[in-house]
Amino acid sequence: QVQLVESGGGLVQPGGSLKLSCAASRSDFSFAAMGWYRQAAGKQRELVAYITSDGRTNLAPAVQGRFTISGDNAKNTVYLQMNSLKSEDTAVYYCNAKRPAAWAGREYWGQGTQVTVSS
Repeated sequence: QVQLVESGGGLVQPGGSLKLSCAASRSDFSFAAMGWYRQAAGKQRELVAYITSDGRTNLAPAVQGRFTISGDNAKNTVYLQMNSLKSEDTAVYYCNAKRPAAWAGREYWGQGTQVTVSS
C-alpha cells in the first residue's frame, strides 16, 4: 500500500508559473514511471507528462516547451514545473505512479490538486 501526496496547486495568472510535487508515502516501493494527468471540467482525463525510473521523459504536445517533468528516485518524488501557464491549463492535476512488471505493474493515483489559471 502506498499513497501519493501531491502539493503545489493553486491560482496563478496567465503567463505565470507553478511547480507541482508528488511524493510516494513509502520509500521501499520502486516505480517504473511516475507522471501527471489532468482533467478539466467537462473533459476527459489526459496525460500531461511522465518520467521513467531511468530518466526518460515524455510530455504532451500541448505542454511541450512550457512544462518540465523531473524526478528523484531516492525520494520517490516527481515534479512538474509549469511555466507560461494558459487558461487552457486549468484542471485538476493527478499524480500517477506505476510499479515495475515484477510487482505486477500496479498503478497508484494521487487525490488531485487544482490548478487554476485566471486573471
